[in-house]
Amino acid sequence: MRVHVVSDVHGNSRDLVAAGTGADALLCLGDLVLFLDYADHSRGIFPDLFGVGNADALVELRTARRFEEARELGRRLWAGLDRAGVSRESVIEGAVRKQYAELFAAFPTPTYATYGNVDIPRLWPEFTGPGTTVLDGQRVEIGGRVFGFVGGGLTTPMNTPYEISDEEYAAKVEAVGEVDVLCTHIPPDVPELCYDTVARRFERGSAALLHAIRTTRPRYSLFGHVHQPLARRARIGGTECINVGHFNATGTPYVMEW
Repeated sequence: MRVHVVSDVHGNSRDLVAAGTGADALLCLGDLVLFLDYADHSRGIFPDLFGVGNADALVELRTARRFEEARELGRRLWAGLDRAGVSRESVIEGAVRKQYAELFAAFPTPTYATYGNVDIPRLWPEFTGPGTTVLDGQRVEIGGRVFGFVGGGLTTPMNTPYEISDEEYAAKVEAVGEVDVLCTHIPPDVPELCYDTVARRFERGSAALLHAIRTTRPRYSLFGHVHQPLARRARIGGTECINVGHFNATGTPYVMEW
């Protein structure tokens, strides 16, 4: 059995087309949408709307953890659209729908997917075809192994679209129960797995996920979210915890075989 796993696709539909080649199934751990590419500030919904100069400024503020100034910049830019009579929600949803149409069309059959923190779950039913199964707080058997999926992220100052409370996230982890492979967008709350060496900050990992790994002992914990982690792998008891990589940048899936 061979399974390919991707996360943090962020608009890379070109490489996604080939991501399932040679695999029996593709797993996608979320963050399909590209709002702003931190490596190339000319790519994404934000620079398309407000220009590269404003994207440069936003990245600089966020990287310096000057979140209130970053939010003020965003408010000022969006207010300009409001004054022009353009609905913020309709602009964002239109751009997201365009990206989703390309990305979901690139998924092979079968694909098993969950949401990332920048995704908009309510839009997914418009684009999922019969070969794609969306799972969140649910499990599925693939090749004789049980895979559990938990989507989304925890609340942060970034205020991305699919951030939920610690309690809601913990309930989804509990609903998954004992599995062979635990698939999530965010990592367990382990410092070396959560620290992004380029953004120079800790992303939020889940304490509930870490507790589940310690108590239910899956063979693997697979996740993404942290694009340039201090450590890509860590062992917790008998569980191998693996960041499957920043697919937007690498274009290469993580490969599992058994």
